[in-house]
Amino acid sequence: MTETTVDEVMAELAGLEDARIREVNARHGDDHGVNLGKLRAVAKRLGKQQDLAVELWETGDSSARLLALLICRPREFGRDQLDVMLRGARTPKAHDWLVNYVVKKGPHAEELRLTWFDDPDPVVASAGWALTTERVGKRSEGLDLSGLLDTIEEEMGSAPDRLQWEMNNCLARIGIDHAEYRERAVGIGERLEVLKDYPTSPGCLTPFAPVWINEMVRRQKSTT
Repeated sequence: MTETTVDEVMAELAGLEDARIREVNARHGDDHGVNLGKLRAVAKRLGKQQDLAVELWETGDSSARLLALLICRPREFGRDQLDVMLRGARTPKAHDWLVNYVVKKGPHAEELRLTWFDDPDPVVASAGWALTTERVGKRSEGLDLSGLLDTIEEEMGSAPDRLQWEMNNCLARIGIDHAEYRERAVGIGERLEVLKDYPTSPGCLTPFAPVWINEMVRRQKSTT
């Protein structure tokens, strides 16, 4: 079978470019103009191709980078390689997909969590917090949950947007999954009022931690 080249993929992505989609994405800090459904269709056709994924990422083009994250093999990236990629993933979508689709599924998640958590760059630190939230929900053994709440209480209110978002996710996860810290987590959320007025579509759960925590706990109790 003939291998697909980077140039062929880039030409296909250029043909899928939509100015209206780019305009909408720009409002959220992203700079790609390809419909994500169409991007996923391209990824499905290409299948997993690690070498092609690396080449696409290295183009620096946002649509190509998102496609790369869909066709890569997460376990084949090295720790240092992922660190460089994360620090270069400045758009929200590429950053989010890299953490959730690749780093979380690979063998270096815990080492990178510790590396990124206290990074002076708040965008990098937000990745460390995202990985910490994952651990809070799935395997919290060894985590200092009380210490995490101390940091959230002290720093979340003034944190830059992306870091603040991930801290808030961690706060909610602690409150939802750990009953012994629930009252404190709700109290921190009520005092700081982070994301209290965040616009939420009808039927969607607000990211305001006190409401989020209480609603998720209510749902869990209703199914037991």
